[in-house]
Amino acid sequence: MDKQFKSVISGFEHVKRFWDSGRSMVVAKVLPGEFYVSKNDELISTVLGSCIAACVYDDRLGIGGMNHFMLPGVKGMEEIHADDLNCRYGHWAMEYLINEVLKNGAARENLKIKLFGGGKIIRSMTDIGVGNIRFANAYIKDEALDLVSHDVGGPWPRKVVFHPQTGKAQVKKLREMHNDTIEKREVRYLHDIETQDAKTDIELF
Repeated sequence: MDKQFKSVISGFEHVKRFWDSGRSMVVAKVLPGEFYVSKNDELISTVLGSCIAACVYDDRLGIGGMNHFMLPGVKGMEEIHADDLNCRYGHWAMEYLINEVLKNGAARENLKIKLFGGGKIIRSMTDIGVGNIRFANAYIKDEALDLVSHDVGGPWPRKVVFHPQTGKAQVKKLREMHNDTIEKREVRYLHDIETQDAKTDIELF
C-alpha cells in the first residue's frame, strides 16, 4: 500500500489520496479547481453540484485523469462557445488535463471523454449548471473529441468514482443528501473565480 501511495505523477503530489478499505484501492480526491492524472491502478473521485467533471482517458495505454471546474457566473448563456472569454476557466481545466494525459503517454486519437455534473443546486443561480454543460459540450465538439458517455443536469449532487486505467466510471446521485454543504462550497468557489476573473492573466491557447 505504501508503494502505491508514492507512485504519483510529478506535479500531483498536492492532491489528497487515501486508502479505501471497502474497495481495497487508493483513491485520489479531486476538489473544485483541481485535476489529477494517473497511470496507476487507483481511483479518482469527486463530488459535484453545478460544477463539471470531465474524465479523459486512453484505455489502450491505461492512463487517464479527471478535472473539476465551473465557469464564472454569466447571464444569458443560451449561445455559448468554447472560446468565449467567460469560458477561460473551463478551457484551462480541459486543456491542462488533456495535455497532461498526452504528456504522460496517451495518444490523442485514442482519447475518450466522459462528462458528469452540471446539476441545478445553486438556488440563486439556476442557470450556472446549464452553462457549464453547454461549455463542456461545445469544447468537445470544437476539439473533435470522443464523448462516450455523460450524466449531467438534474436537481441533485453526484459522487463520481473513475478508474483512469480502464475508463470505468461509477456515479451515485446524492438524492438524500442536503445540498447546503455543496451549495456553500460552490458559491464560495464561484466567488473566488469571479474575484480572479477581474484581474487574471489567463489567456486562451
